[in-house]
Amino acid sequence: MILIDARAIIDPSAKLADDVVVGPWSIVGPNVEIGAGTVIGPHVVVNGPTKIGSNNRIFQFASVGEDCQDKKYAGEPTTLVIGDHNVIREGVTIHRGTVQDKGETIIGSHNLFMANAHVAHDCVIGDNVIMANNVAVAGHVHVGDWTILGGFTAVHQFCHIGSHVMCGAGTVVLKDVPDYVMTTGNPAKPHGINSEGLKRRGFSPDAVRAIKRAYKVIYRQKLTVELAVDVLQEMAQETEEISPLISFLQNSPRGIIR
Repeated sequence: MILIDARAIIDPSAKLADDVVVGPWSIVGPNVEIGAGTVIGPHVVVNGPTKIGSNNRIFQFASVGEDCQDKKYAGEPTTLVIGDHNVIREGVTIHRGTVQDKGETIIGSHNLFMANAHVAHDCVIGDNVIMANNVAVAGHVHVGDWTILGGFTAVHQFCHIGSHVMCGAGTVVLKDVPDYVMTTGNPAKPHGINSEGLKRRGFSPDAVRAIKRAYKVIYRQKLTVELAVDVLQEMAQETEEISPLISFLQNSPRGIIR
């Protein structure tokens, strides 16, 4: 069985596991490492320095590990690191980092990037994230685990989006979105918690109710974030699922959506 098509171009310095599949007319550049079981379709470009883990699937016309679009970038050898079991669909673009940040773009595992999604330089994407078609995530954005970004969502640079968040289609995120929150609109506005998603992921009914109460503390009681955190810290003594929300609020670099 031929795993690397004769029409593909593989740089001699690239390190591919023995069972990596590379389709026709794809290019794997220098300083690229690809783990076992990964399948790269036709017409894909992978540039380095890039490290791709195991059992990923990259579809045609994706561009992975390319130089970023930041005008400050001057050719420094920054990196892209991708975990395991990700699906990167047609036309997706994922760029390496910049030296103005940590010099590294990081993608976790078990993520789905639908057609034409874009992940810019220095982003940190967690695990089990879904980015639907044409999502655009600007530089230095962080996205937590189990978050879903609906089609055509746009995220401003340096924004942080927590875990278990649901962004509706066409959402424009200009500030940070706390864990568990559902949001939509331009600019993004909060619309309750992602209760259905939490139930599907095994959160207990008591935990979901506590998270709903926490949401009301943040968004319905007209408290400052600092005062809301004081209330949530008391709630966290009984419900551990509140603790990540507190940490997010205390470390929000841009302030949260309101």
